Amino acid sequence: MNLTVRYFASIREAIGQGSETIHTQAITLADLRTELIARGGAYAETLIPVRAVRMAINQELCDGTVVLTEGCEVAFFPPVTGG
Repeated sequence: MNLTVRYFASIREAIGQGSETIHTQAITLADLRTELIARGGAYAETLIPVRAVRMAINQELCDGTVVLTEGCEVAFFPPVTGG
C-alpha cells in the first residue's frame, strides 16, 4: 500500500526530511515503525521503541495497534509539553 509519512520537530531534523511517500507491506502502525527502523541510521536512532515517539494516522493520535489504510497519512513526532 502507498501512504504519506510525515516527520516533525527533532525527528524531522534527524531524518533530514519532513515527509515522504512510501510503499509498505506493513499492516499496523507498529509494523510500519519497525519497517522504518530497519532502514537503519537516523530512522533507527529516532524511532527505536525505547524512545518516546507520538504517532498519528490522519491527524488522530493513536497507538501501534491501529491498522493502516491505503493513502493514509502517518505522522511521527516527539512528545510535546506545554505550559
